[in-house]
Amino acid sequence: MASLPILSVLEDTQVSPPPATIVDTSLTLTFFDFLFVSRPPIHYLYFYQLPLTKTQFVKTIVPNLKHSLSITLQHFFPFVGNLFIFPTSTKKLPEIRYVDGDFVKLTIAECNLDFDDLTGNHPRKCDMFHHLIPHFGQQFFKTSDYVKIATFSLQVTLFPNNGFSIGTTSHHSLGDASTQFYFLKAWITIARCGTNHTFLANGTLPVFDRLVNYPEVDKSFLKYAYVGSFFSQEYKPHNLSATDNVRATFVLTRTFIDRLKIWVVSQIPTSSHISSFVVVCAYIWCCMAKIRNDEKQMFIVPLDCRKRLDPPIPTSYFGNCLRMSISIAKTSLLTGNEGIIAAAKILGENIHKELAEKDGLVKDYSTLNIDEMLKTIIAISGTPKLVFYDMDFGWGKPKKFEVVSIDYSLSVSIHACKECNQDLEIGVSLTAKEMEIFICVFKEGLELHV
Repeated sequence: MASLPILSVLEDTQVSPPPATIVDTSLTLTFFDFLFVSRPPIHYLYFYQLPLTKTQFVKTIVPNLKHSLSITLQHFFPFVGNLFIFPTSTKKLPEIRYVDGDFVKLTIAECNLDFDDLTGNHPRKCDMFHHLIPHFGQQFFKTSDYVKIATFSLQVTLFPNNGFSIGTTSHHSLGDASTQFYFLKAWITIARCGTNHTFLANGTLPVFDRLVNYPEVDKSFLKYAYVGSFFSQEYKPHNLSATDNVRATFVLTRTFIDRLKIWVVSQIPTSSHISSFVVVCAYIWCCMAKIRNDEKQMFIVPLDCRKRLDPPIPTSYFGNCLRMSISIAKTSLLTGNEGIIAAAKILGENIHKELAEKDGLVKDYSTLNIDEMLKTIIAISGTPKLVFYDMDFGWGKPKKFEVVSIDYSLSVSIHACKECNQDLEIGVSLTAKEMEIFICVFKEGLELHV
């Protein structure tokens, strides 16, 4: 007897803004966006526990999501537009365009995987989550004059009598975590009310003005978009591929973080750059260092620059507005007895330097003195400042939130916990053998600093 398919597609549909609510328009990318034009998409996955039958799901949840999404899109046109990339010879900057008739691809599906297993913290096969994430796939069009790529797609998947998931795929040039967060907050407000009246009265409209205005920096950073690669015959859009990796979630309580920070500060009292976030990153870096045997390792921390530009720009600025703080250390240093102290000192100083230099936020990365390509590059995804567990469409907060895009590389997600915003959830995707070591190292560190 043949086994049932893991995923059954119930409907493939398209969602557009209400007619005549948006005129044809475009948004030119800035140097902050160029860093992410060629990077893999961002994949978010929200699990909602609700004992629904298929009939209830199709007749209540799906229509509400479609209707509210359509209304929301009129205020966030780049989410329904397409990214246009032009050949290097044109010297034309990439842009996101919306024209009448554009849409968001929405897949409605049913899944027979174990809902409770997927929403746990224990190691789970990454491949299982890939079924729940929408792929751009054929939403890629190339001519000799331009490449057109979809910016956003959705998949809503039912787990009969258990709940459902909402999976989002966003092209990273669309915006950073802050931009994603403000879009989702607007969507849930509209979904709960049925109209956009409450959102317009109390919400925050996105700021599309290109307030980050550094034309010379744009020209300098355009090389990081790797425009030429999109026009090569070998280019293929990023999609999640089969993997043997497993993912797990680890919790760092505020009590542990405070205790660790006090201890680190006591060891390096002359340093004034040791924040709670720095010690969390230092702890993660040292844990990751013990599963890799490379001579050196790199750790990348994204820094939101909205409030740090001169003059500052609104938190609702639409797009990417991140600067990467890059730290490098010898693995032997990170795995030594004072590894966390060393890591915190390096990370704290580099983050401070990045933010304190007058031209630090707009300087070219080519000035960095990186003399070799490192095998182990760990990057942080997300921020504890944005509470993604607040995404309540009217049926309660998510049971679990996952950043599936950490499967593309050695990235680590950090976000606030559901139960307490002061506690942090750490998402990690590793091979089964690496995960086994990481779990032991992570637990040992917790016991050591209790």
